[in-house]
Amino acid sequence: MSNQLSLEALESWLWESANILRGSIDSSDFKNYIFGLLFLKRFNDVFEERVTRLTQNEGLNRVEAEEEVEDKWGAFPASARWTALISQAENIGEALDKAFATIEASNPELQHVLTATQYGDKRVLSDATLQRLLRHFNQYRLGNADLYKADMLGDAYEYLIKQFADDAGKKGGEFYTPKAVVQLVVELLDPQPGHAVYDPTCGSGGMLVESAHHVAKLRNGTLLGDKPNVLLFGQEKNLGTWAIAKLNLYLHNMSAAVERGDTLVEPKHLDGDYLMTFDRVIANPPFSAKAWWSPLELAAEAEQDSEKKAKTPAYKQVNDAYGRFVYGIPPRGYADLAFAQHMLASLKADGRMGVILPHGVLFRSGEEGKIREGLLFGTDAASGNHPGDLIEAIIGLPPALFYNTPIPACVLILNKRKPAKLRRKVIVIDASAEFGDDKVQNRLRLEDIAHIVSTHKAAFHSQTEVDNYCRVVTLEEIRGNDGNLNIARYIDNGETEPTVDVTATLTHLSKLAEEEAEIDGRLNNYLAELGLPKVEV
Repeated sequence: MSNQLSLEALESWLWESANILRGSIDSSDFKNYIFGLLFLKRFNDVFEERVTRLTQNEGLNRVEAEEEVEDKWGAFPASARWTALISQAENIGEALDKAFATIEASNPELQHVLTATQYGDKRVLSDATLQRLLRHFNQYRLGNADLYKADMLGDAYEYLIKQFADDAGKKGGEFYTPKAVVQLVVELLDPQPGHAVYDPTCGSGGMLVESAHHVAKLRNGTLLGDKPNVLLFGQEKNLGTWAIAKLNLYLHNMSAAVERGDTLVEPKHLDGDYLMTFDRVIANPPFSAKAWWSPLELAAEAEQDSEKKAKTPAYKQVNDAYGRFVYGIPPRGYADLAFAQHMLASLKADGRMGVILPHGVLFRSGEEGKIREGLLFGTDAASGNHPGDLIEAIIGLPPALFYNTPIPACVLILNKRKPAKLRRKVIVIDASAEFGDDKVQNRLRLEDIAHIVSTHKAAFHSQTEVDNYCRVVTLEEIRGNDGNLNIARYIDNGETEPTVDVTATLTHLSKLAEEEAEIDGRLNNYLAELGLPKVEV
């Protein structure tokens, strides 16, 4: 086993493990199995590193050193250690499941994380495949001294998440937002040291990790042990994805309160009976999620069973204990503005949020139009006198940036305390034409991110505009467009339509008609010579 491991070697080594699994399981599930083994090898090697340090530096024997490490860091019985597992010839999956359960029992923050994936089903993974995987993972040591930086595994983990998202295709969009898009939204929100950052649909945790990296680069951005000076909170509905988020943060040497559950129906970050509030809220919710309020859906299904006919639930009956949907209840087929209102309700009085949404939220009418108008202009006394002027910026992104949809999306920045110069104004940026092309999907390049962020900053502080790219639009102009925020209404894309000379065009068409008649005449002469019927024109 080599002592030194570069990031490139680590990435390629981990990706090779996916090739061992090909044919046994669906590619969208590779990540669950590989990340578990990556964690276990890391956990084992750090344990061994600590034991060795005590035997060498403090003269303890092996048994004494193991006891001391377990007292401090939690039980790690011999049966769960790498040497025991790699020497196993059969029932390897069951041994792995027991090892993960043992580690969870001693580490409350990892409860249900490692056992979210089951290795013991031989119909899915044979002993031979698991033996190959374990031997493959045995090639390198993953203790702190073997890595060039403590969170190097986190970097490799991000690489793998991206690779698995590529490999899983459409399914990848369910747990991964392209890193460049994440960087863009984090840069726009600019979380500061000491801030609390929350992602209500955190997927594999990329937005929380990126927010922490952003803060760590700022003055006073790190605490003792190089930990980022930021509090991280998240929630994720999917069990496997939630487990990946927990491991992602763990391997980045970051602590975060990531809860599992449906954020809309059952938000988990509460302060008594109220929602917790945060300095920054950031999310890429599932685009236009349907049937998003499960209590109504379950009630409708129960009625359907008894009456034998399908009944569509009326979403006006949504009853939210946390009072989040004050601007209106989105329709059953579009959860986008339900997530946006949850995020808004989770903001502190001076907080800012950034959410990635499909373009439809900018112009769809009906209940969504009413919600949009509330966010822009506020509501009247009959609707609760809720404040407006909450939209700071709308940024139109290029098409085909995401795995699960080719449609273009936008970033919506909401701000509960806009600066005086920006009040009753909205920054609109059309960044749809600037991107790199990776054949399968488009991507934001570093220069595209920098252009958007610098333009937004100049518009935010000085109301600076850029032809065909950025405008600072007044609420009065938006009201004149009936609250429609379609970007094309406010920014000309700079392309000039060719002018049509009607007279010249008609003359040209007449000439073409004459030529056509002449050709038809000649064709009919040839047909007559051949004794064939004429072509009817």
